[in-house]
Amino acid sequence: MPVLDDSEFLTPGDAIMRREAIFLLVPALALAIVFAAAAADLKRGVTDPADAGPDFKVQGEYVGESQAKDGKKKKYGAQVIALGDGKFHVVGYAGGLPGEGWDKSEKDQVDGKTVDGVPTFSIEKDHIILKIKDGVLTVTKDGKEQVGLLKKVERKSPTLGAKPPAGAVVLFDGTTPDAFKGGRMTEDKLLMEGVTSKDNFGSCTLHMEFMTPFKPHARGQGRGNSGFYAQGRYEVQILDSFGLEGKDNECGGIYSIGPPAVNMCFPPLSWQTYDVDFTAAEWKEGKKVKNARMTVRHNGVLIHDDVELPKTTTAAPVKENDQPGPVYLQNHGNPVRFRNIWVKEKK
Repeated sequence: MPVLDDSEFLTPGDAIMRREAIFLLVPALALAIVFAAAAADLKRGVTDPADAGPDFKVQGEYVGESQAKDGKKKKYGAQVIALGDGKFHVVGYAGGLPGEGWDKSEKDQVDGKTVDGVPTFSIEKDHIILKIKDGVLTVTKDGKEQVGLLKKVERKSPTLGAKPPAGAVVLFDGTTPDAFKGGRMTEDKLLMEGVTSKDNFGSCTLHMEFMTPFKPHARGQGRGNSGFYAQGRYEVQILDSFGLEGKDNECGGIYSIGPPAVNMCFPPLSWQTYDVDFTAAEWKEGKKVKNARMTVRHNGVLIHDDVELPKTTTAAPVKENDQPGPVYLQNHGNPVRFRNIWVKEKK
């Protein structure tokens, strides 16, 4: 029996309406697919600010003045963290941003969400409302009196673009990833994660630049995770730890050994720097007689000062021995990007 199209039973007017409905449905489905793809990209991690969406434009660092609890105006810094779907978390720092004035006092923290297109935060016990619009964070009290105003800033590491000194080994300068085993480069000439240098190094100084992806829906170790391993043994964690506490398993921490002195993590999709002075362990007759040591500057700020490394860190691919080791950049399933990597061995 032939299958009948039910349009045979429709009036001409009904048939026209059905065809118009189908034509309307097709672009709607296409739009839904685009939105679904964009949501999936955000969960995987966005590496291009143009694809990051409206929440990314709000996230970042703000600096200005606000009224303190004693009623006096003072400098404040704020870090606004995107949590996905129009939700945000704000961390406030008396004196200025971390590494740039924060007095190390207790941080003020509050959650908020976008209301009528404006990210809004309420501190009910103090009758304080925070709103962010056009790169400005305003603080009002009792619903009317403005007591603070902070403007969005974009900090840059003072060592960004540092040139390799004479005698340095350039591992990556954007021309080729061939200095690394498994080296892969993006179309915009950035090194991808999960690579091991072909050269091995002993005591040395190292400069590298990295960028964590924008993953607003992720939390903790799922948010832009990678790591730099000196000699493939000792990891300085790479993670989107913007606005977090600054623990040993967060950005700048020497994994499982010690936290950074201050959390200097910039917002995701910002270029950041590690400048490392590494002293290799000393061995005699196959026995370690002196532990390795490491000094680290994150975005130009000293976060580890000649820290002793009594053991290899968690998940280190190279065991401790008397041989030099490679620079290893961990693949933890996140699209972390690298550039301008060079190493100079110490005599």
